[in-house]
Amino acid sequence: MSRDEIERCSPSRKDGIDSVLETRLRYSYCSYLQSLGMRLELPQTTIATAVVLCHRFFLRRSHACHDRFLVATAALFLAAKSEETPCLLNTVLRASCEVSQNPEFAFFPYLFHGDWFEQYRERVTEAEQMILTTLDFELDVKHPYAPLTSVLLKLGISRTILFNMAWSLVSEGKFLRLYLGNEDEGDFKILRMFFTWEAAFLWLRSSLWLQFKPHHIAAGAAFLAAKFLNYDLSFFPNFWHEFQTTPSIIQDVVQQLMELF
Repeated sequence: MSRDEIERCSPSRKDGIDSVLETRLRYSYCSYLQSLGMRLELPQTTIATAVVLCHRFFLRRSHACHDRFLVATAALFLAAKSEETPCLLNTVLRASCEVSQNPEFAFFPYLFHGDWFEQYRERVTEAEQMILTTLDFELDVKHPYAPLTSVLLKLGISRTILFNMAWSLVSEGKFLRLYLGNEDEGDFKILRMFFTWEAAFLWLRSSLWLQFKPHHIAAGAAFLAAKFLNYDLSFFPNFWHEFQTTPSIIQDVVQQLMELF
């Protein structure tokens, strides 16, 4: 789907939720998932999968009819299973209760009575089943990490600052000093400023996952990293071919990535 189709045809529009409000709602459940996933010490791949499952769910269901935090909790539980990093449901629920102490994620006012935990468990289980049926039990999520690594390795630029920066755009956002080599201190400082979790996680909050294939996002991340570092990609004429994309697709990905900073 195109960006325009996603924004115009969202089921939330029928319930009076405009694209600006829906973007805020999307950002809030992404932030919640990030906080919950980190508390559970889950890999970034698992967290990213949960985010994509939520995006897919709300592409088909209205925010007005579904508690986004309940859906996100169930999505992370599902993602942990599908990515083979399983967590006990009770562990996920307790962690989510701890995360909800942040006023930004407060969503338990109706649970504060005697059997609230059992009710919460039941509601998350119901949300899990709704996600499964809404997505036709399709939980497979392809990430841009593999194509990014394989293509840059093939092009011979997998051990450079460009690789580190591109990886940060689609990965954990931590400072990955895989190889600094002879790069000067100026470039090092650029990376230190750039590799923050918030900057790297922003792209997951957007609708890029719903618009483009993983290798297109990987190509956009590599191209944007090269732009930041003034890295001349003309030395790699096969760049587009290796990522199986076109300049116009990359420009679209890069433009949307840039809007997030």
